[in-house]
Amino acid sequence: MVFFFFVSHLLLLLRDSKMVLCFCGNVVVVRTSWTSRNPGHRFYTCPKMGSRCGFLGWVDPPMCQRSTVIIPGLLRTMNRYEVEVGQLKMCLLAS
Repeated sequence: MVFFFFVSHLLLLLRDSKMVLCFCGNVVVVRTSWTSRNPGHRFYTCPKMGSRCGFLGWVDPPMCQRSTVIIPGLLRTMNRYEVEVGQLKMCLLAS
């Protein structure tokens, strides 16, 4: 817990200078979580895909409970519509 406290305070200091480094020493990238637990929540992570660096720092403040319920539902609806639009395009091209 002390380690997380240190990292979160270090992130606050480094974020103001716009340069956050992961444990590997690389400049971190900002990604967006689309999990049901943290939908739309941006986070800092190591730029190397598959890295075992383990660096994670949240960019955004925690989301309210209502957002964690509404956003996944909106994403499911959007995905359904994208599939439907794709099917309609295929029908139009076939005719």
